[in-house]
Amino acid sequence: MRIDYDDKTDLLYMRFDDRPRSVMNKRVSDDVVLDVGAKGRIVGIEIMDASRHVDLDKLLPVRYRLVRKAG
Repeated sequence: MRIDYDDKTDLLYMRFDDRPRSVMNKRVSDDVVLDVGAKGRIVGIEIMDASRHVDLDKLLPVRYRLVRKAG
């Protein structure tokens, strides 16, 4: 499992399977999008405005990676 958090966009992405695969995006709310793979398996979850929905400190001991994009 991989967790990425971009503090500039407040976007949290959790990926459960790192193998390359095609996915379909399924919006389940205004701020949550699921990446759904073959046979309906959820392979990722994107949470927009993450700090409003998730206490990032409570993710520990799971480590998350702070993602900063150039620009």
